[in-house]
Amino acid sequence: MPTLARYTIKTALVHLALALLIGLALAAQPVFGLPLWIARLRPVFLHLLIVGWLTQLIIGVAHWMFPKYTKEHPRGDLRLGWAVYWLLNLGLGLRALGEVLEPGSPGGGLLALSALFQVSAGWLFIASIWPRVKER
Repeated sequence: MPTLARYTIKTALVHLALALLIGLALAAQPVFGLPLWIARLRPVFLHLLIVGWLTQLIIGVAHWMFPKYTKEHPRGDLRLGWAVYWLLNLGLGLRALGEVLEPGSPGGGLLALSALFQVSAGWLFIASIWPRVKER
């Protein structure tokens, strides 16, 4: 398995574990009277599940399994792949911080930067994987 795919998939698993912990805290909050700020973690929970777990797992598997670009560069330009990895994860981290530090502020600086990073990661992923979607 290529290094980039391995890092992406393992990071997706870490995000799944974090999402499950946050989901447990969200479910336990009303039952055990945990602090009310825990309810602000719902968007973090959803982003960790959808972007951190599902999207990143799909990106990692696509990088690993899609047809080769060329024999010399089977996965295309790896710099694009690593840029996708870092932008996606930095954006996800900023999203989590923004939700906690800037609650209810959709125009907050961290949330805007997070969105920019994640959208950039998405477009770069499309650019990097597009040439590998071809007939055999």
